Amino acid sequence: MTFQRFDPSIFQFLEELTDNNNRSWFQANKWRYEDEVLEPSLAFIRAFAPKLTKISPHFVASDRRVGGSLMRIYRDTRFAKDKTPYKTNVGIQFRHECGKDVHAPGYYVHIAPGECFLAMGVWRPDPQSLRLVRQAIVDHPDRWKRAIGDRKFQSRLQLDGDRLKTPPRGFPADHLLIEDLKRTDFAGLQELSEQDVLQPKFIETVADTFAASRLFMRFLCDALHLPF
Repeated sequence: MTFQRFDPSIFQFLEELTDNNNRSWFQANKWRYEDEVLEPSLAFIRAFAPKLTKISPHFVASDRRVGGSLMRIYRDTRFAKDKTPYKTNVGIQFRHECGKDVHAPGYYVHIAPGECFLAMGVWRPDPQSLRLVRQAIVDHPDRWKRAIGDRKFQSRLQLDGDRLKTPPRGFPADHLLIEDLKRTDFAGLQELSEQDVLQPKFIETVADTFAASRLFMRFLCDALHLPF
């Protein structure tokens, strides 16, 4: 399948899955998931791969059905209060080649009814990685400010994610960038509409937004001693 654009049926399926999040409905409609969600998403990943390489050759666009860039639709309910078995969104993560899980530096595409966005950065990094990024901000404050103040970044993205209420241990409470040091996520976010996702130029929108975060992503990769 060659990617042209996402069809509105992707949202229709996800809406119906939200209303019928059970195994019997999903099994009866699995052919629709394959045709309307899975295959178009894998085609998007294949089409986006050369554009991602131009942004950075160290991030991976894999169209493997299992273990690739497309996140699995099955939820891990072992320790969750919510026992519904399926995710009601499409999640695509272009992870750093050195990353082992979703907490590695990466670019992300989120498609769901009423909630579409693009994101990049590090989400809920482990304590060591979190400390490395914070230390890099302390050691290179001007470079950090250039990364998040870059005109292209500012025109498309906003910093998002959780942060501590108090200064992190080991860092000065009066630091000029203390609000950034309080962050527990370092992520840029661009919100989209469903119509944005359905446009033929969506793949270009994704490429342009990811490219706008080059200075930001390079800063994070350097902080984590990863190639960009």
